[in-house]
Amino acid sequence: MADNPATRTEGLMVAIRQRIATRALAPGDRLPSVRGFARSMGVSPSTVVEAYDRLAAEGAIRARRGAGFYVTGGDLPPMALAEMGPPRDPAVDPFWVSRQALDADPSVLKPGCGWLPADWMPGAALRRALRAVARGGDAVLSDYGGTLGSPALRRLLLARFAEEGLEAAPAQLMLTGSGTEAIDLVCRLLLRPGDTVLVDDPCYFNFQALLRAHQVRLVGVPFTPTGPDVAAFERVLAAEAPRLYVTNSALHNPTGATIAPATAHRILAAAGPQTTILEDDIFADFEPAPSPRLAVLDGLERVIRIGSFSKTLSASARCGYVAGRADWIERLVDLQIATRFGGPSPLAAELVSAVLSGGGYRRHMEEVRQRLSRARTRAAERLGALGIVPALMPRGGFYLWCRLPDGLDSTAIARRCAAEGVILAPGNVFSIAQTAGSFLRFNVAQMEDDRVFAALARAMTADGVA
Repeated sequence: MADNPATRTEGLMVAIRQRIATRALAPGDRLPSVRGFARSMGVSPSTVVEAYDRLAAEGAIRARRGAGFYVTGGDLPPMALAEMGPPRDPAVDPFWVSRQALDADPSVLKPGCGWLPADWMPGAALRRALRAVARGGDAVLSDYGGTLGSPALRRLLLARFAEEGLEAAPAQLMLTGSGTEAIDLVCRLLLRPGDTVLVDDPCYFNFQALLRAHQVRLVGVPFTPTGPDVAAFERVLAAEAPRLYVTNSALHNPTGATIAPATAHRILAAAGPQTTILEDDIFADFEPAPSPRLAVLDGLERVIRIGSFSKTLSASARCGYVAGRADWIERLVDLQIATRFGGPSPLAAELVSAVLSGGGYRRHMEEVRQRLSRARTRAAERLGALGIVPALMPRGGFYLWCRLPDGLDSTAIARRCAAEGVILAPGNVFSIAQTAGSFLRFNVAQMEDDRVFAALARAMTADGVA
């Protein structure tokens, strides 16, 4: 700090304002004690008192008699997600890529999107379920949902957990508005701005977008065909002490890989009690047979499981869930009440419950798995003819993580294809370290149209794509 007392006071005020602006100090948080802050900043306690008094006069903080100073909630700037990190090329910015897929005209082809075509979904079963739910009474159509969500759907989920060896009590499961909302609630519970969060590299790009909204520091760990690189994982934990690790264990997005049993055990052992694991299990029903799950191995002690039905049933009737320790679920329920006043839509939850409880859901998923197997084979063959090679052939799901021929850049190809009405997902949108420029993620269910491959071929041979 500068020698001039006025300058030192101003410097402290700037430091506190910056912490409030970046939400390192949130409304209601207690500021450091006068003596502790003086020691850490290398100033006298009287300088800290002066800075705190002036900030209180501005209304940025307030004093509580005998309890210290606390942040008020009046003048926080709005979160600007676009400013949370260095600017990116639009083709590899998660928000831009998401908007391109979500807002696309029906004529646009979307081999880079993350969902099945509408005609792959169980439309007839959803219509039957809608009719049944509509006959069930006015409360489902009109009332708020209970704080934990539909009892019927929660019973079904707990039974499904038990089938895979995950014993969970009713108090360990709550429903949410979506899988993304489930992750957001967990982040609100466990994270503060500036915390370190570990993610796979590559990883689902909306993990990055959501975590950016929580203003945490992202660190990537290389993801291999058998799961995260264990040695790198252990090094990052030792160096960074991350508060949270976010991952897919089965049919990883974007690579399609599945964690190996030995890797799963070593990841749990390395994480220890200091790092909570958030396991997104959204692709579970696309597996031909269950693979290792961190939540099952851990018993929901240090692992939180989240999931939803947007990939298998409907992205329109959205409903997700969180399974974890009972004390965490209780606190997550309070957060859900605060942010949306109640659980997910009773209509959506009862609709999902009605489809799952019918005998048609398992048949639907078996048909989808077989259809995807054929689509993967066809897509891999046609991509191979262009020199685009899958890094591995997944055991299920709808993603192919593919390497381009040497010298080609996926961002440039994605930009050229977008101009032709073909939306791709370039590798670096998934990579924290921006080391996946030679990869593209393809959705094999969205690649039945010959125009996809024609646009790819033209983009790969155009000038300036390398």
